[in-house]
Amino acid sequence: MLPKKELLILELLVSEGSMYGLQLVERSDGALKRGTVYVTLGRMESKGLIESEQETPNPAAIGLPRRIYHPTALGERMLRAWTTFTRAVAWEVKP
Repeated sequence: MLPKKELLILELLVSEGSMYGLQLVERSDGALKRGTVYVTLGRMESKGLIESEQETPNPAAIGLPRRIYHPTALGERMLRAWTTFTRAVAWEVKP
């Protein structure tokens, strides 16, 4: 089972391509919050569903370098399998 936030993140990354954490928050229409998105991304990276790369630091920039996230092959397979499963279950439930 994929938790709701992980499912949404995978859907966004697969459909729209690599993104920064705050881009995911913006594109989620309020479903993801700044305070929890990075915890979820870290958990997903530990599971092997996504990968991240740190951007090259800009000497003139203030703050930490950002990380960009993208789905792994496992993440894409999990999303396809979950989508197929939920469609099959929904089809079975229809009268």
